[in-house]
Amino acid sequence: MRPNPKVGIFGYGAYIPMYIVESGSIASVWGKLTTPIKSKRFASIDEDSITIAYEAARIAIESSGAPLDKIGAVFIGSESKPYAVKPSGTVLAEALGIAPNTLSADFEFACKAGTEAIQTIIGMVSSGMIEYGLAIGSDTAQGRPGDELEFTAAAGGAAFIISKIEKGVLAEIEATSSYVTDTPDFWRRSGEKYPKHLFRFTGEPAYFHHIISAVQNLFSEYGFSNEDFDYAVFHQPNAKFPQRVARILGFDKDKISQGLLSPIMGNAYSGSSLLGLAAILDVAKPGERILLASFGSGAGSDAMSLVVTDKIEEKRPSKSIARYLAKGIIRDYSIYVKSRDKLFL
Repeated sequence: MRPNPKVGIFGYGAYIPMYIVESGSIASVWGKLTTPIKSKRFASIDEDSITIAYEAARIAIESSGAPLDKIGAVFIGSESKPYAVKPSGTVLAEALGIAPNTLSADFEFACKAGTEAIQTIIGMVSSGMIEYGLAIGSDTAQGRPGDELEFTAAAGGAAFIISKIEKGVLAEIEATSSYVTDTPDFWRRSGEKYPKHLFRFTGEPAYFHHIISAVQNLFSEYGFSNEDFDYAVFHQPNAKFPQRVARILGFDKDKISQGLLSPIMGNAYSGSSLLGLAAILDVAKPGERILLASFGSGAGSDAMSLVVTDKIEEKRPSKSIARYLAKGIIRDYSIYVKSRDKLFL
């Protein structure tokens, strides 16, 4: 799917909570001998996916100078909405001063809900239906106490303002490709607090098959190869999967290291690959090409090719991903459990 007329990222912003729980603290409670990552970030008791989305969106708007009265759509991708029946997007649009003359909706496709929000905005901007659109991936990920997911389920989010390239974008979105199947690797039924997962489906038939298929389709349709990209970022459920899929697709460590955040902050679900993209945009230079490949359980992947423009320096947020990760407050497992409302199972 090639955007036409051409569109791109007008502005971006990110937010990562300050609180850190180290994997060793979790392991000591549940008697685990090994841990998949070093530590993860989690939301405070007064934070949720809407407040995270707000902070990321506010930074995107302020750093880019996007006109609030021209933002015609506000979409949040998340699987940890505060309300089962009440949109998050309307709360965000009102808080940002964008409402009431805008379209708003919530998206959910596990960890790729943020990229599908971006794709929808691409279509609306390309058609001329709106001038600017705001797409966000934001989550406070859930993991049952003692489950393997608890080591990686983290919090964070990233926001992207999409417009036509003539508005002065910092990165052009060249093309996208998506791939979906009914692969039940991870799910949470209505009324259940924590998700469940099938180990035998998580890797090969779910994560790897869908990302590889989406990226290979993108390469085949547009004549790309791994050599055409300066950076690549893949969905990061843990530290091993994105590194392994990078090797399979022919990307060396130098191309993925900048966007590889999961070893130190965990998996922010809908915010995962988008935070990695934000980390790359924090350092990318004009003319460099970026591959983004998200993954959502259930299952699907969105692959995108982006080219950085000469507007990147003037629109780059002052609050970078590196600044977020350089500071943090370490909390033990008991504080984490209290903040994430896990005392009553």
